[in-house]
Amino acid sequence: MRLRVEFTTEPFDLDEAPAHALVARDVIQGAPLDAVDVGPFGNTAEGDVDAVLTAVDAMLRQSLGAGATRVSLQVNVIGEPGRPGDRGLPGEADK
Repeated sequence: MRLRVEFTTEPFDLDEAPAHALVARDVIQGAPLDAVDVGPFGNTAEGDVDAVLTAVDAMLRQSLGAGATRVSLQVNVIGEPGRPGDRGLPGEADK
């Protein structure tokens, strides 16, 4: 199964990236993920289910430890490798 994660950390600082945002960026960029896009107002990455969940766990723990007071997170199932259009939902019968 492949997942896409989108997240932001708060509080925001428009003058300088806060430590929690830098930590979150470093965790995601250092993980074995695909299509990583980090920016000042949101971050996205895609990858295998295990890689995404491991990276999300590390990102949450480390960014909260670095001062984040809120992390907004969305995770979407985007498919299964080698099966175009298959959302790869657990327990879903093949059609």
